Amino acid sequence: MSKRTALVLLGAVAAALVALQLLPVDRSNPPASETVSAPPAVMSILRRACFDCHSHETVWPSYSAVAPISFLVAHDVAEGREHLNFSAWDRYDEQDRAKLRRKAWKEAARGDMPLPIYLPLHSEARLSPADVEQLRLWAEAAPSGGAAGASAAGAEHDSGEQREHDRHD
Repeated sequence: MSKRTALVLLGAVAAALVALQLLPVDRSNPPASETVSAPPAVMSILRRACFDCHSHETVWPSYSAVAPISFLVAHDVAEGREHLNFSAWDRYDEQDRAKLRRKAWKEAARGDMPLPIYLPLHSEARLSPADVEQLRLWAEAAPSGGAAGASAAGAEHDSGEQREHDRHD
């Protein structure tokens, strides 16, 4: 590749990056209809590790205004809110709320949440074993929509799954 071709290519890439800055990205925080209710220790964990992507209380970092990163951040927040939104808790019935609490705990226990890509710039969101235990207790205290015995059996089974998972990590 000639020096001239490389300069033209570099200029085109720079122009494209500048043009990307002009594309609008939705970084809004709509009003909350009903925020999740949880014990103070759990709320602290949720606010620290979950709310940026799973609520209407997102703290948009400065890099979320710079394309192409802005597209990734806005997409992740929109997708997170779609799957679980702690600021629209009223849109879920009790059974769905219980399922979402259990799913949040299980994903945190597996290390799937917060997303690994999020943690390097947000170390405060990293969950300790004690944090995961608080989420487990919150999830298991939730009504399951089924019989109490079935709920307790499910909790024992899930705790066994978690212990098995922990042995392999």
